[in-house]
Amino acid sequence: MVAVPRTLFSYRPYWAQRFGVAPVLPTTRAEMDELGWDSCDVILVTGDAYIDHPSFGMALVGRLLESHGFRVGIIDQPDWKNANAFRELGRPNLFWGVTAGNMDSMVNRYTSDRKIRSDDAYTPGGVAGKRPDRSVIVYAQRCREAFGDVPVVIGGIEASLRRIAHYDYWSDKVRRSVLVDAKADLLVYGNAERAIVEIAHRLASDSPNLTDIRGTAFIGKREGFSELDSTSLDMPGRVDPMPDPYAMEAERAAAPCSTGEAAPAEKLIPLRPRKVDRGKQVIRMPSFEQVTADTVLYAHASRILHLESNPGNARALVQRHGAQDVWINPPPIPLTTPEMDALYELPFTRQPHPRHAQDKLPAYEMIKFSVTILRGCFGGCSFCSITEHEGRIIQSRSEHSILREIESIRDTTPGFTGNISDLGGPTANMYRLACKSREIEAACRKPSCVFPEICDNLGTDHAPLVALYRKARNLKGIKRIFIASGVRYDLAVRSPEWIKELAQHHTGGYLKIAPEHTEDGPLTHMMKPGIGAYDRFKDLFDRYSKEAGKEQYLIPYFIAAHPGTTDEDMLNLALWLKRNKFRPDQVQAFLPAPMASATAMYYTGLNPLRSLKAKEPVHIVRGLERRRLHKAFLRYHDPANWPALREALHRMGRTDLIGGGKDQLVPSWQPAHSGGPRRGGRIQPGVALTQHTGLPPRKVTDSRKKSKLR
Repeated sequence: MVAVPRTLFSYRPYWAQRFGVAPVLPTTRAEMDELGWDSCDVILVTGDAYIDHPSFGMALVGRLLESHGFRVGIIDQPDWKNANAFRELGRPNLFWGVTAGNMDSMVNRYTSDRKIRSDDAYTPGGVAGKRPDRSVIVYAQRCREAFGDVPVVIGGIEASLRRIAHYDYWSDKVRRSVLVDAKADLLVYGNAERAIVEIAHRLASDSPNLTDIRGTAFIGKREGFSELDSTSLDMPGRVDPMPDPYAMEAERAAAPCSTGEAAPAEKLIPLRPRKVDRGKQVIRMPSFEQVTADTVLYAHASRILHLESNPGNARALVQRHGAQDVWINPPPIPLTTPEMDALYELPFTRQPHPRHAQDKLPAYEMIKFSVTILRGCFGGCSFCSITEHEGRIIQSRSEHSILREIESIRDTTPGFTGNISDLGGPTANMYRLACKSREIEAACRKPSCVFPEICDNLGTDHAPLVALYRKARNLKGIKRIFIASGVRYDLAVRSPEWIKELAQHHTGGYLKIAPEHTEDGPLTHMMKPGIGAYDRFKDLFDRYSKEAGKEQYLIPYFIAAHPGTTDEDMLNLALWLKRNKFRPDQVQAFLPAPMASATAMYYTGLNPLRSLKAKEPVHIVRGLERRRLHKAFLRYHDPANWPALREALHRMGRTDLIGGGKDQLVPSWQPAHSGGPRRGGRIQPGVALTQHTGLPPRKVTDSRKKSKLR
């Protein structure tokens, strides 16, 4: 039984509450002086420019701590070359809070081809290079140099996804937990509100113990725990086995949505039903040294981590790094609706810090008129980090709170013209969706509630979301409410009324949607639904758009080079794109983000979604040349890709797809201006690249200026 957590706003305020609410959290000593502060209780360091908007993690954490009476300063995008910038606000009384920002710094700085990006959406003017590689480590080190006696707490998505030993795509090796490399006192993972408030109040009361806080990791150990050793794979047989971390107690295994593959019955050793206090169990994972040396154990550790992710039944984890243990407490308890409401209604200005007022901040421009209505995602896509970071349990705000925020945007945000750019979150249509049984939800260990099929225990009623949309668009002064968050279309087809509302009132001509692939092999390894679900959604979307007299189009997203994808899979996807008259411009290749299940597949060549006893192999696309080929299949219409595609088709024995026929993929000739060898005629600029798109024709004056589908 998981203890009921303390309500987020039930703490007695810290004495500094007498200073009141700051217009903006101070970023300089002069701003502190204006507020009458002699010091900050907490200083937050971030790789993003400070924007006082609830979509930005540092603003959310800063305003939350302020509501508890703490004086919070922010050092945003500091010069990390030395510690001087980290001394700007003086010594923090309680702790440093360090994050790379809203994005992982390596994803922010590098493409999937490991090339440096030319821009940074979280920096004024979109300028690149304002944050270091592995920002959390660098910032934490500078905090130590500035004031070495102050505790350092690291968090945000970069720290969250590196809490255990993890494969690092950019250095192509397994790295230690970021907690070890940053030499921090504590790591906060996931949505950090409960943990960060508890940490602040304990440090303010001189409480020395910070080791029992959910959603945190530290170097050390806790007493009173029974240890399950899972540093090697269990082998069926007649000898006593090592404790199996995949096994569950009898009563939990009987839950309707329980998971875990079973070996043949005659090889299983019966487990004795017994009552176990999971809250006093810790699983010892394979050590850093073991997962570095053995890819099977790396995949095994990844599987353990993902199975122990449900706050209702997760056990603590411990992983050895040399002579040190990294201890990871169970995930945080999700926020309730009243807590979510209070959090998002804190006194944000919803604008960049005044010193950035004259600069364009691309990330802010994208979200300044958006409203977060939910957190979490139970999709469990293997390549995505949302579930690992925010959890799979949906946390929703109340309808009244959301409507109040829309009215606040209307009344107070400069430049508002009546259009809300998004009502959403990680997913557009998971608002108020949850398991029908709290007991089943607490026992479940499935990584996804919708794969391979939508769980029978999952509530899929979209009626509350439809009602919210209708009330929001009928508010005075609101012209349009757009939906820009990703649509989970396999859920949406369960609610045609929601698709109708979306198509007829909340789509501006184009709707981005992410089937990711068409073939079963890659889709299975992505944990995504089959393309048939996309087809059903498209039929309904097109029908309701036509009923409203609107010409609207779906813009599908696809991933190249994902684990489990063969050249034949990409060829079939390219043929599907051509049949359906899609010509994507920008395309994305799989980027192995730390801790994702798909990243474990990429590194190990094994499938951690299934028991590692089977050692199920996964086809991996390695090397820049093959990754580029898979991207070329997505952009089959680009003449620059035709030579590579022709070569691949010859190798695959599919020369029947080379030619000028409508059922063929690439022509046998090459335009002179494309950079490849010329074979016959020439493409007419502005014609060949705009026909057959399925979209309204656009004037194109050069073959490189294609109509954008992404």
